[in-house]
Amino acid sequence: MTAVKDFFTSFMLTELLKGLRLTGRYFFARKITVLYPEEKTPMSPRFRGLHALRRYPNGEERCIACKLCEAVCPALAITIESDKRADGTRRTTRYDIDLTKCIFCGFCEESCPVDSIVETHIHEYHGEKRGDLYFTKEMLLAIGDRYEKEIAANREADARYR
Repeated sequence: MTAVKDFFTSFMLTELLKGLRLTGRYFFARKITVLYPEEKTPMSPRFRGLHALRRYPNGEERCIACKLCEAVCPALAITIESDKRADGTRRTTRYDIDLTKCIFCGFCEESCPVDSIVETHIHEYHGEKRGDLYFTKEMLLAIGDRYEKEIAANREADARYR
């Protein structure tokens, strides 16, 4: 009996008619397309975008070269070299992130004990060559300096969830 039913179902093209009905229902519905560069959709406060290195208010970089972010990075995208200063503290001499390897998991941000490396809400960046997405310490500090107010505001908004 099911074979006869399946034959008539396929012969009458019921699946095609169901698909056309669904298409017709959405064809006349209100469109929700966003014209991206002019219109922006809301972004989650926990969005993870471009990396930045932060400084203390006195201008000294926060990174203490503990290398936890390098150790926890599953993609091995972070490279750190450090040196001791005259006062006995460690600071980085090299801090590189290869964004072609980075999977934007946020582990580096979570592991940092001094809140030095953060992932900003910047998602509009590009690179035309592989080397354009290789960020050095100076580039990361420049991003942090430029967007410090926005980074601090986002960290403040997210503080109650941490």
